[in-house]
Amino acid sequence: MNNMMEPKIRFKGFEGEWKDTNLGNISNNFKYGINAAAIPYDGKNKYLRITDIDDTTHVFLQDNLTSPGADLSYCDEYIMQDGDIVIARTGASVGKSYVYHTVDGKIYFAGFLIRVRTNKEVNKDFIFQKTLTNAYTKHIQFVSQRSGQPGVNVNELKSFSFLIPRDKEEQQAIASYFTSLDSQISASTSRLASLKQMKAASLQAMFPHEGETVPKIRFKGFEGEWKKVKLNSFAKRVTRKNSHLESTLALTIASAHGLVSQIDYFNNLVVGSNIRNYYLLKKGEFAYNKSYSNGYPFGSVKRLDRYEQGILSTLYITFSIDNSISSDYLTHFFDTNLWHKEVAERAAEGARNHGLLNIGANDFLDINIWKPESKAEQQAIASYFTSLDRQISLQSQRLEKLKQIKSACLDKMFV
Repeated sequence: MNNMMEPKIRFKGFEGEWKDTNLGNISNNFKYGINAAAIPYDGKNKYLRITDIDDTTHVFLQDNLTSPGADLSYCDEYIMQDGDIVIARTGASVGKSYVYHTVDGKIYFAGFLIRVRTNKEVNKDFIFQKTLTNAYTKHIQFVSQRSGQPGVNVNELKSFSFLIPRDKEEQQAIASYFTSLDSQISASTSRLASLKQMKAASLQAMFPHEGETVPKIRFKGFEGEWKKVKLNSFAKRVTRKNSHLESTLALTIASAHGLVSQIDYFNNLVVGSNIRNYYLLKKGEFAYNKSYSNGYPFGSVKRLDRYEQGILSTLYITFSIDNSISSDYLTHFFDTNLWHKEVAERAAEGARNHGLLNIGANDFLDINIWKPESKAEQQAIASYFTSLDRQISLQSQRLEKLKQIKSACLDKMFV
């Protein structure tokens, strides 16, 4: 079918070329928001700022509501109505959009937002979805180029041109499809966040803290105090080299993903000229990355699970463990922050060398580890967190798949 005036994918029953228009044609009511400070929420009047719009789902985040600090008896023109779309006009999030629905309550929009009030001839949700397309993003990037902070004004928004179905029912059909997809993405995002919060809370509650010898939450049937044991009481360094080139699989630790191939993670190979001098790590062995990153102030410890073997820079501290402790339990223990203080006490005071904590292998292996006496309890804890990690992984995959579907559909169902 395709010509440049029709989408690649179309709902059955709709025909004909789409028409050319722009934001200025579908709205004669553009307005900058109210310039007021945010104050604690008064229970009725909600305040929408750029940061209150979720970067991914574009929904109004209502976890930390505020109200506008202004005399609202003079501010009715800033109250959002059904059909309104607001667009961020400045900053790193310039162009970010949100479409108002009455279920969101009484909302005043803030000064760094521009309201677009669509007319009755177009479907508001169709126009909103148009602001999520690559064509819109490119327009915003082009017109927002400034010396310094990027920004757009009303006239630049009005100039965004696009094609739209002549039949409003087709607009509605497309909008309904994407609204349903957005609901699934939002639900999946919330579910993933809940699972991650559950894991964080469980890590806090299911291991003893400073001054304690038992955790706050424990599986039924297990009793007795936990013990602190030295890591080196069941672990020993792995210093075998890749002397005979047994492996060419260069690994790295991605704190959120574990030990992964450099090519998979960086899309590049970052190795020295002589990989014979690299450590050769076998499946089930551990590596400590002394490099700190956001959320991982003392680096991270991960077990090699994905591959039978691989090679690591000698900047890593690598070790194996005996069967006196559950390997799965230890893997999840290192997801907690309970070992951070141990590392901090042993690292050279204030010393960070090129982003690496200054701690030697012997000092690291000297840290204390919380360990329940019962191997069965260790395994029960490990099984719980393994199941939770599996749910998080599956939910992450589902969310990513939904995003890919939406991205593909935006490309093929709009012109």
